[in-house]
Amino acid sequence: MTTIEIDTPTGPIDALLDVPGGTGPWPGVVIIHDAMGFAADKEEINSHVATAGYLALTPNLFSRGGWARCVTKVMRQLLTKEGQALDDVLAARDHLKSLPECTGKVGIAGFCMGGGFALVMSPKGFDASAPFYGAPLPKQLSETLDGACPIVASYGSRDPLGVGAPKKLQRVLDQKGIPNDVKAYKAGHSFANKLPAQPLLRIAGFGYNQEATEDAWARVFAFFGEHLRN
Repeated sequence: MTTIEIDTPTGPIDALLDVPGGTGPWPGVVIIHDAMGFAADKEEINSHVATAGYLALTPNLFSRGGWARCVTKVMRQLLTKEGQALDDVLAARDHLKSLPECTGKVGIAGFCMGGGFALVMSPKGFDASAPFYGAPLPKQLSETLDGACPIVASYGSRDPLGVGAPKKLQRVLDQKGIPNDVKAYKAGHSFANKLPAQPLLRIAGFGYNQEATEDAWARVFAFFGEHLRN
């Protein structure tokens, strides 16, 4: 794993880059972190994606001042679907495409807040999108997903933030004819993130679930294999 800087329209930001072993080229995946920001959990996820055979790049959307100064601004930009954070995601996509090790195919994956970005950015030049519990869903969902790439989405049926989200997303994707795989697990919010204070998180309907995580990633990599490798 390497910490690099990528150029954006408003200056450089830091990002995590993992390159698969062996000989490329490989497809790329932009990974969007949750509202907790950068942590060891994000490094593990980035490495996991690279091990599966993808150039993995996680841009730090809180680069400009750290978590306390940036989290509210970035969340607001997600809700309004415009601003620096969206430009940062596109810059990460373009950085991967510019690498000689990249095939030119790039997907996006995200968790919680990042899952929202994975949905909002799905029509923006990506070849596949994998939101993990990207809830609440974007407003004007149907319009937001106009021209979206194929989407593989994973939710927790016990997630207090995502009540009804999987069925609504599935319905809109099917109506639009967008290739998709949407699944809800018997798990809570952040089931694929190893966040601190797990016992307290589970009380609130959050918490890591290994079985759900392994199945979700298996689906994501099968879906990416179809849409990013072919």
